[in-house]
Amino acid sequence: MYFAALLARTEDGWEASDTELDDVETLSDLADLAREASPDEDTVLVLIEQEDAWFGVVRVDGEEDPRIYVSDAAAAARSSYGEILLTDELLGREPGDAGDDLDALDLDGTEDGESDDEEDDGDGTAAAAGSGEAVPHGPVGDAEVLDDLGVSEKELRSMSGDAVGEIAEALGAADVLETVR
Repeated sequence: MYFAALLARTEDGWEASDTELDDVETLSDLADLAREASPDEDTVLVLIEQEDAWFGVVRVDGEEDPRIYVSDAAAAARSSYGEILLTDELLGREPGDAGDDLDALDLDGTEDGESDDEEDDGDGTAAAAGSGEAVPHGPVGDAEVLDDLGVSEKELRSMSGDAVGEIAEALGAADVLETVR
């Protein structure tokens, strides 16, 4: 189960709106969606969570590049919404690395605990399974994304469960978030 919401900071406080990500295919699409939520180029946060698996924060400040934090890159990589956030830059890869293409990974849930046998049947199967290592288990991105809004890097990294609710609470936006939940 996914939940995604936009929190736009205005002169009157935070405004929340739920958002459908079905038409969002890239980080650029997501940033455009966030910018539409705040015509005054105020700070907009896109909060995405998959129940008990991972959460992501995308911060858009006007026309600046989005700042991204993902709590667990490996879990997010198995999600269509997570793939939007896991850009080459965020993962520390060179754009266009063919071996690191998330679409080429076999993410059937059997990766965890598999041995890294280098035996393959000549079709590159072992190499493809090994390329999953490019997506780390654990957090990636800008853990200081919410520092100036009252959520420290340490607090953000320690969040789990209802992280979106915890973030909204820390921002003083829990009530407006609940209206769209």
